[in-house]
Amino acid sequence: MIGKLKQNLLVACLVISSVTVFYLGRHAMDCHHRSEERSHPGGVLPLSALGGSMRTTLRTGQNLSTPFVYNKDMPLIFIGGVPRSGTTLMRAMLDAHPEVRCGEETRVIPRILAMKQMWSRSGREKMRLDEAGVTDEVLDAAMQAFLLEIIVKHGEPANFLCNKDPFALKSLSYLAKIFPRAKFVLMIRDGRASVHSMISRKVTIAGFDLGSYRDCLTKWNRAIETMYTQCLEAVDKCLPMHYEQLVLHPEKWMQTLLKFLEVPWNDAVLHHEELIGKAGGPMLSDTNLQIPCFQVSILAPVTETLNDDSVAKSLNEEKMSHTMSHFLFSFSLWTFGYSIRLECSLWKPSAVATHQLISTAFT
Repeated sequence: MIGKLKQNLLVACLVISSVTVFYLGRHAMDCHHRSEERSHPGGVLPLSALGGSMRTTLRTGQNLSTPFVYNKDMPLIFIGGVPRSGTTLMRAMLDAHPEVRCGEETRVIPRILAMKQMWSRSGREKMRLDEAGVTDEVLDAAMQAFLLEIIVKHGEPANFLCNKDPFALKSLSYLAKIFPRAKFVLMIRDGRASVHSMISRKVTIAGFDLGSYRDCLTKWNRAIETMYTQCLEAVDKCLPMHYEQLVLHPEKWMQTLLKFLEVPWNDAVLHHEELIGKAGGPMLSDTNLQIPCFQVSILAPVTETLNDDSVAKSLNEEKMSHTMSHFLFSFSLWTFGYSIRLECSLWKPSAVATHQLISTAFT
């Protein structure tokens, strides 16, 4: 009887010891993870949690067993501008780079930034928030964490993460404040061509009346002025880029851009159309971007010379001339180097782009 009691007591001691060891082990692991998270405020995430479990390695070349560390000090890239100004083309070209991931528009980032602006502009709302302890520091930390989670987790990891929500650059100064290492690419296009593209393609943009050239040009002017002013203020962090120049001289301007972003050069950025839909390549819904860069938006017949008129597309000259005759937005056109004359020709394509276009047209 006593022997059986000793045996039961021994078993009970073994069980208690095992449970204690297991608990202490789990507690030690939790402490280790928490200390790592404190050292990297943004977060530490297994690569497999970002949708990369189907492959052994991702575009960064990292193994799935290696954690992907992200925080506010990582080199983020923001692409913006007025819609129909080449933001999607720029995103596709950067997405073709093996070390960059942009992905589709999130749509939520410009909205949350607009809400933050609204809270800041309203004196009464600002006072109520401060009284509630929701200070600027609290809001900035929350915005930082929210935006970073969206950018990181809506696609696979990469050495350089990029966001393309065109109107996000209306808050360029604020983004530069909460993400100190972020850089910005402002796409600029002749406003007449952008508006013509919106209207002819029936691209719905909040606040733009697609039935009125005048309204769309007014809204274009207001939006681009807001973004361009902030871009000039952050001159070392923001690069304005003309859509027409990018299409006509892709290699020159992509080299300039990648140097500015401190991203190593890779020829893949000049051949984004070859990588669409493939692993690590851009995912696009716009069929116009499934052709080489030098053909994008060049709808005119091949002639001896190619100029920015063909890049900008044919405009409804009667309607546009009537609008331009009494419209002050022509100052913005002049500021960006565009003439108010519809027949102007500012830029010519590189010899390589012309050769590629002509050889493609006759094959």
